[in-house]
Amino acid sequence: MVVKAKFKECESARILAVDDHQVLIDGLMSLLKKDSLVQFVHEANSGEEALQILEKHHSEIDMIMTDIAMPGISGLELTREVKQRYPRIKVLVLSMYNEPEVVDAILSSEAEGYILKNSGKAELQDAIQKICQGSSYYSPEVISSFMHHRNGERKKDKKDIRDMLTSREVEIVQLICEELTTAEIAERLFISPRTVDTHRKHILEKTASKSVVSLIKLAYEFELIATSA
Repeated sequence: MVVKAKFKECESARILAVDDHQVLIDGLMSLLKKDSLVQFVHEANSGEEALQILEKHHSEIDMIMTDIAMPGISGLELTREVKQRYPRIKVLVLSMYNEPEVVDAILSSEAEGYILKNSGKAELQDAIQKICQGSSYYSPEVISSFMHHRNGERKKDKKDIRDMLTSREVEIVQLICEELTTAEIAERLFISPRTVDTHRKHILEKTASKSVVSLIKLAYEFELIATSA
């Protein structure tokens, strides 16, 4: 079953926390218990349990926060299943791994966010807020690792994203990669949010990107955005 519904910007993200270590779930709940943007509605200690919960309660969940390395169904496999069955639901991956191959796999799975478990409370809150507002969030360390691995590995038979887009569209891609929301991009460029949405639609079509996450991956691959590393 695939449940199709448009994700709406949320005032309070209803979260399913998934980790095979209960202490980590308890830690997340304790860390964010006073955050008005976050509401933990379900928890699971495995990917299998998470999918069972989603089967019954997917309409109650806006976002999944999941580990990667779990016995049975991994966080990566869970993300792929969620994106196939419940595309409305956003995914934020929390992991101790920042190896390029892992980052590439998560980007390809269409997860909206990826932060390291050693990140502070402020970064975690920022990631949740960005994703809740319809943007994405990948930790700087994660993107740096991915970019370092990608340097010099661009496929020659892949058309450069810069050849597909107008200068305005390139500008908008760069702002998307800075994790700005539609409203923030509109304000920065002195255009309407509706115009930004039209540009985003055309950009996704021109680059054959399935989502904004796919577009961000492509932009970094072709060095449309510079990293601090």
